Amino acid sequence: MSRMLVLTETDLRPILRLDTSAVDCVEAAFAALATKPVAMPPILRLDIPEHRGEVDVKTAYVPGLDGFAIKISPGFFDNPLLGLPSLNGLIVLLSTHTGLVDALFLDNGYLTDVRTAAAGAVAARHLSRPDSSVAAILGAGVQARLQLEALTLVRPIREARIWARDPAKAAATADDLSAHLGFPVAAMAAPEAALRGADIVVTTTPSERPVLEAAWLEPGQHVTAMGADSEHKNEIDPAAFTRVTYIADRLSQTRRLGELHHAIAAGIVSEDKNFAELGEVIAGTRPGRVRPDEITLADLTGTGVQDTAIANLALARARAAGAGRAIDTKAAAGDIA
Repeated sequence: MSRMLVLTETDLRPILRLDTSAVDCVEAAFAALATKPVAMPPILRLDIPEHRGEVDVKTAYVPGLDGFAIKISPGFFDNPLLGLPSLNGLIVLLSTHTGLVDALFLDNGYLTDVRTAAAGAVAARHLSRPDSSVAAILGAGVQARLQLEALTLVRPIREARIWARDPAKAAATADDLSAHLGFPVAAMAAPEAALRGADIVVTTTPSERPVLEAAWLEPGQHVTAMGADSEHKNEIDPAAFTRVTYIADRLSQTRRLGELHHAIAAGIVSEDKNFAELGEVIAGTRPGRVRPDEITLADLTGTGVQDTAIANLALARARAAGAGRAIDTKAAAGDIA
């Protein structure tokens, strides 16, 4: 008998939220990437340019976890004009022991939203100054909201600023977050103003041109760049690499896409230069921030280990809560022609 648990976004939201346990889960996945024989192939990408669409397929096997995830993650960035979300997707979790499907998460990208925000918290936990209290968020979408909420789990945030190309959206997001988080969140007219005096900066846009200039960076800041997850996206001025301590989520990946890719293309960084990965910083095998006045930059392009980790956590929570619908996927012998 082969039984698969099917869970929708509605099933998942009550049992798995953006909280400390989700952050710890993603942190452990990054550490595993640095310390265990993880199998994580390159991202499979499909571009659909006439509709500003892209599809990523990510996967990873992490020793010690019972399941491995395969995630299909579309991003169609004209969707808001149609009243639809930009991001969507689903995750299949298969048994590492048998290869059978344990769970199908029809989550509309919810688990990706949670694990991406949790990764931002992990980066801030290990790279920002412990007393960081002022955050700047560039962007005003779902990740802008979640990244700020995630920061509050690991740092004593008391004030935040938001900038977006759409001032009305930035203002609405700032008002919502002020009410939700209980501290002032202000919409800023310019990204430079948002960065001024900020301790932590998070870029959350799908921009193809830098939204953060190197000259705006201040001593002691930490920057998490999480929007540039494909070759054509670029949120950070490549000149920033002359000023920052750079940490990749996966170096082989950020050399192909993300912010490092653009710094290499600009001739600012050599293609074979070795940088620390976030998992190595977590594991203590490579340094992260070593001085209070250092500027750190985490390049988060999204890794399959995050998806495998959050999917295993989601299945454990679902089983404990009795959530979802179990389906017998094996036909009876008499049904086979």
